[in-house]
Amino acid sequence: MPRSAAGAVPNPHRRARLAAGAALFVQGLLFISLTTRLPQIQRRWDLDELAVSGLLLMVVLLAGLGSVVAELVAHRASSAVVVRLGMLVAAGGFAALLTATSFEVFVTGLAAYGLALGLVDASSNMQAVTVEHLYGRPILPSFHAFWTAGGIAATLVTLATADVPLGPGLLPLTVLPLLALFAPFVTTDPLPDPDAAAHAPVVPVVPVVPVVPVVPVVPWRRIALLGLAMVLFYMVDTAATTWGPVYLDTTLNAPSGLTALATLPYLVATLVARTLGDGLVDRHGAVWLLRGSGVVAAAALAVIVFAPSWGVAVLGFTLLGAAVATIAPLSFSAAGALAGSSDPLKVDRVVARFNQFNYVGALLGAVLTGVVGAQNLRIGFAVPMVLILGIIPLAAQFSVIRRGRDR
Repeated sequence: MPRSAAGAVPNPHRRARLAAGAALFVQGLLFISLTTRLPQIQRRWDLDELAVSGLLLMVVLLAGLGSVVAELVAHRASSAVVVRLGMLVAAGGFAALLTATSFEVFVTGLAAYGLALGLVDASSNMQAVTVEHLYGRPILPSFHAFWTAGGIAATLVTLATADVPLGPGLLPLTVLPLLALFAPFVTTDPLPDPDAAAHAPVVPVVPVVPVVPVVPVVPWRRIALLGLAMVLFYMVDTAATTWGPVYLDTTLNAPSGLTALATLPYLVATLVARTLGDGLVDRHGAVWLLRGSGVVAAAALAVIVFAPSWGVAVLGFTLLGAAVATIAPLSFSAAGALAGSSDPLKVDRVVARFNQFNYVGALLGAVLTGVVGAQNLRIGFAVPMVLILGIIPLAAQFSVIRRGRDR
């Protein structure tokens, strides 16, 4: 990683890191603001679990479409343009679904938010992977900690405004995506290193015979295996954040004002694990970390499935958050490493396509959990309890992540 004489990270790199982190923070804030209010939305529009599953399916499919659009726009402009576009659409869609006076307007707003979800998911991770390449060491876990911090803020807001109905009173939530438009996102071209330019040796110009460059082939088969790990993570994560509050509310009879506690401890544990994740990967390697994640996550889901009370289930959600926290960021990091760092446009393309695995996992977590658990959500949570064990054999694919000390 290029550094100044004092050993500090160049300022443009640091600003780009904070900008991408801000985008992830806002994304987490809006998404968790929505999911923690699902019981309220159910009551407002008189929806059962199957109806909610249908709406979530719509959101996931439109988010997948948004990720495809992100790739196309980023190729012609840059991921910075896509982030800003996504924030604008998210603000408009979220405002519409909050203030809707008819179910049709609510669905329209939710659809717009779903499209924005894909735009911001893909482009913010493009930004994060690009900045990680500039830093020259694994930093994706701490990037995703920004997303989790936004989710925690949203959960606290939901707990504090549990008695506030959906409506104009919640519109301040849409201010942050508008503020994010002014963040200094990194452009497609690599950020310049001022010290490197100052100390670069003078090289004489020598005529050379032009040659045809060799373009490395993207190893899509190996990236697909990493994508399977992403599917498993988002299956668990979406099940926890989407159905956790409903599970405490309808199955375990938690007090109505405390159903967001399924999400808050989960996110706090996720934040701690992701904040520590950079150092753990650098010290022990990604393979070691992810094998442990699979074992602990299955045990945590077992606690949730067999919980005799809502308090025990909250403990299970907390352990689950710590266990699975680093799977998604390390998946993006490994995919970015396989894409290489010499061609930012190629990296953006790989990250955008890789992001599609996010929504396959979301389908399993949000829709399948709701459908299988339509009569009893304990059964719905049993599905990810078994499938998450697949992380253990997949962990070997993450050996491509090189620790900073190995570079």
